Amino acid sequence: MQLGFIGTGVMGTGIIVNLLKANHHVTVFNRTKAHAQAVIDAGAVWADSPQAVAEVSDITFSMVGFPDDVQETYFGEHGILLGAKPGSIVVDMTTSTPSLAERIATAANKHDIRALDAPVSGGDIGAKNATLTIMVGGDKSAFDQLTPIFDVIGRTTNYFGAAGNGQHSKMANQIMIAGTMTGMVEMMVYAQNAGLDLPETLKTLEGGGANNWSMANYAPRILAGDYTPGFFAKHFLKDLRIALDEADKMHLDLPATKLTKELYEKMVDAGHGDMGTQGLITMYPAWHDGAQKK
Repeated sequence: MQLGFIGTGVMGTGIIVNLLKANHHVTVFNRTKAHAQAVIDAGAVWADSPQAVAEVSDITFSMVGFPDDVQETYFGEHGILLGAKPGSIVVDMTTSTPSLAERIATAANKHDIRALDAPVSGGDIGAKNATLTIMVGGDKSAFDQLTPIFDVIGRTTNYFGAAGNGQHSKMANQIMIAGTMTGMVEMMVYAQNAGLDLPETLKTLEGGGANNWSMANYAPRILAGDYTPGFFAKHFLKDLRIALDEADKMHLDLPATKLTKELYEKMVDAGHGDMGTQGLITMYPAWHDGAQKK
């Protein structure tokens, strides 16, 4: 099958490279062509628009930034749905809104195109190492057909039913991540100010009930003073806003998630949205960056 992929950011690049390593033919598009050079060098073929990618692809994946980007990628002047062939499959892997996933599926179905929403968790490390968790909603037959491809890029793939449910499951994931990120950051600020040895503290906590993915993957980056994005803070803020909007629709109050959203809003408003999510620690005045290296 001919694969297409729109979006060659941190996550998309890792996924595309793994598809190429598995000997799939991949045609790509990105708004800034220079950002696609790494995957082109790895063997991907460039196309000039999402429509052009879809025209030559049996399965077209997308992983872009924000819901507005998804909207443009699928319904824009040169969007995927103008190029996708009857019988083909479109898969949006962006973390976006459930309602937009439903709209894409409805529009695709009118043209005999099957659609999936398949956001992922695992960050840049998961994309690079093909250990992503993939959460899928949409057409069940398309999911069954794509399982071997999902196995190439991820470790765990789950089907949650109707269109939009992949996005709902990702919101559940992000609500959980919100708690572990703030817990990790405040734990490190506390431990440092208490005079504890941070590497030893992390080693100890990893062996007990405090162990979690955020600490294991992002605390070492913080210790190294590395705030480059495995996942952009501005994108995490987008996710938290979507999660809280969906919670409001269900008449749910999620105070801890609201607080995390406010913390990341301060970070993004301060001009640090292009940092990784671990950069939240720099917003704490009591954090002494670099002191842990002495």
